[in-house]
Amino acid sequence: MKLRGLFILACGALVPLTIPTAANAASYSGTLTSAISSLTVASENRTGYSRDLFQHWIDADGDGCSTRNEVLIAEAEEAPTVGSSCSLSGGRWYSYYDGVSWTATSDIDIDHMVPLAEAWDSGARTWTSTERRDYANDLGYYGSLVGVTDNENQEKSDADPAEWMPDLQKCRYLKEYVSVKIRWRLSVDSTEKSALTNLTSANGCGSQTVSVTLAR
Repeated sequence: MKLRGLFILACGALVPLTIPTAANAASYSGTLTSAISSLTVASENRTGYSRDLFQHWIDADGDGCSTRNEVLIAEAEEAPTVGSSCSLSGGRWYSYYDGVSWTATSDIDIDHMVPLAEAWDSGARTWTSTERRDYANDLGYYGSLVGVTDNENQEKSDADPAEWMPDLQKCRYLKEYVSVKIRWRLSVDSTEKSALTNLTSANGCGSQTVSVTLAR
């Protein structure tokens, strides 16, 4: 299993990811306000989208743990016991979207911070299948995949921040959302960019630092 924030190495991987390593990848650093300003505005296009086009919850390093379980292990408040075939027992998880802790993994969904459909709309429709797989299993940035209460994830669905925001920790959410957009060079539509700007200002987040390694 891998720690969050590290890149999965191709060496010995069952399904190697192609995200650049920290040693050779470009990075972005700036205030949240500047980061939002840097986002490219483009119309969204859902044509041809299917969730199946993003191969997700793979076992990239061949250790028996899917991406979902890698996130659960990494984000646990209390570490679970990892059994055969990466079965998890015990443990506790905190969902920052609603401030609730859970002890059953069935109550936790792993949220793609920028939903797969939103990523497709914002540029992933032109990617290779390998790039989409890498995006769907991105363990290289801690904010890409977040363990949250299942109902919160289902309520969010494929919404961007113009359409949905968590009740709690709005600045963290905005920073992680924008970081993923920058990391994967995804565009925003005009309504989305206005919402990001206004929400950042309203919540006093503008001076917070966005620092992320680019994945493509």
